[in-house]
Amino acid sequence: MMLMLEDDPERIVRFSKVLGTLSPRLSLNVWRDAHVMIREAPPLLATATVIALDHDLEPEPGCPDPGEGYLVTKWLTSQPIVRPVIVHSSNARRASWMAGEFDLSGWKHWRVAPLGSDWIELDWIRTVRQILVEVEA
Repeated sequence: MMLMLEDDPERIVRFSKVLGTLSPRLSLNVWRDAHVMIREAPPLLATATVIALDHDLEPEPGCPDPGEGYLVTKWLTSQPIVRPVIVHSSNARRASWMAGEFDLSGWKHWRVAPLGSDWIELDWIRTVRQILVEVEA
């Protein structure tokens, strides 16, 4: 199972589609709000294979501030369960902050910059494949 923080509906569809081609057992659980993810993800963390995080989240109309990926990063690195993480934010500065937190806490992580129109189908999925090979080894 993959846990994901992502607010872009089009990206979510694309992530789901490429994961479906990779492994039928790799379900995708997505949160569009960092606070809600922190509240709902704890029971899923033990069975998660990989975690994918965006940083900048846009609030939905009429909804409160959804937080940010760095907030989830701080929460994750306080947890005893360590999982591989992919940071896929276009906010390079904040992605570096997230990577730094994972480094300091001993969490294995990858950075996939959302560059080009097919980065999910090429770069991101290649990283997921690499993680799955390492996890299953």
